[in-house]
Amino acid sequence: MSEKILIVDDEQEIADLVALYLENENFTVYKFYTGKEAINCIEKEKLDLAILDVMLPDMGGFQICQFIRREHNYPVIMLTAKGEEIDKITGLTLGADDYITKPFLPLELVARVKAQLRRYKRYNIEARQEEEDDNVIIHSGLVMNIKAHKCTLNEKPLELTPTEFEILKILCQKKGTVVSSEELFHQIWKDEYYTKNNNTITVHIRRLREKMGESFEEPKYIKTVWGVGYKIEE
Repeated sequence: MSEKILIVDDEQEIADLVALYLENENFTVYKFYTGKEAINCIEKEKLDLAILDVMLPDMGGFQICQFIRREHNYPVIMLTAKGEEIDKITGLTLGADDYITKPFLPLELVARVKAQLRRYKRYNIEARQEEEDDNVIIHSGLVMNIKAHKCTLNEKPLELTPTEFEILKILCQKKGTVVSSEELFHQIWKDEYYTKNNNTITVHIRRLREKMGESFEEPKYIKTVWGVGYKIEE
């Protein structure tokens, strides 16, 4: 069965073009030009990924992203205006997994969609699959079940997006070692979009700390090694 993709953009030419490219890749596309229509679709359909334009006439993409994150962990890609860095930061903070800046090449967006779906599938393993010891990470009250994509902190569930789960998993697996933002970025996105000014990882780390109840000044779990990267102590 083909994956179901939601695309919301009030620029009809862009929405139509993206839908055409995705349909050519055998995705099932739900295309809308307003936020209200998108919300109705989110409530009724079991989606696999959403592509949200930041600026919509009735309801912004940020609001739709927040609505999705109340109930769902599937990937969200934000479409932002050229040079609007604040939009990228806001989207990631609200739970988006990736962003792409207009104007963009449709094939690049298709590649991003496929990359996000590959990662999401890895984490969406059926809970009935037999668990193995090396698929459970335990660290100081933090328990990560890799196969079931479940995480608890002090026996309370942590609702993480696939990207947040991957970052935390990498840091736990490399416990005691500093992992740079660049290394995290390449392990997760597996492409060459990283630049020195890219703050994608920084925003995701901030979001992770908020969910874990960490203080910025003295975080218990994810430590910042200034100018180098992040680490979880042994």
